[in-house]
Amino acid sequence: MVVQDTDAIIVVDVQNDFCPGGALPVTDGHLVVAAINHIIPKFHRAVYSRDWHPRDHCSFHEPPDYRDGSWPEHCVEDSPGAEFHGDLIVPMDALVVSKGMNRDKEAYSAFDGEPDLVEKLQGWGIQRLFVTGLATDYCVRATALDALGHGFDTYLVADGCRGVARETEEAAIEEMRAAGVHMVRSGDFE
Repeated sequence: MVVQDTDAIIVVDVQNDFCPGGALPVTDGHLVVAAINHIIPKFHRAVYSRDWHPRDHCSFHEPPDYRDGSWPEHCVEDSPGAEFHGDLIVPMDALVVSKGMNRDKEAYSAFDGEPDLVEKLQGWGIQRLFVTGLATDYCVRATALDALGHGFDTYLVADGCRGVARETEEAAIEEMRAAGVHMVRSGDFE
């Protein structure tokens, strides 16, 4: 796989709260960092999405049921948990997309954030998007499916993602495949 000028990578929510020790950890979530760091230098355009919630966000519930609308408090804006994982390479010119800032609305996809990601990608002339990050069965899935819906040729970097639960991760991968998302691994890049 050769990265071209019309390609971009989207790194979805590789934040402290989604890694071991965080408020809403994905099992082995930190392991995506090595795969992402391996391929990031190959891309001229990189987008990093992040949950950036107000403290009173509608998705926070105590005790949480670990489903839509009932998550533990996580990725509160300007908190250590909302910061990107400390080992993750974030280029100085990367576009950071914040999502979940509206206290009354869930936001899983990077395309739900600010600024308008579609407009920015189109302005850059992007045709192919490579999606990585956390979690495969939630925000990564939503981002990849939205990318397809906006007309981008979309790839999931499988070893650059981790899911919340094996069954939902497998179901999300099958759903993405069926929709037309291509599957690659970080080792496939030249």
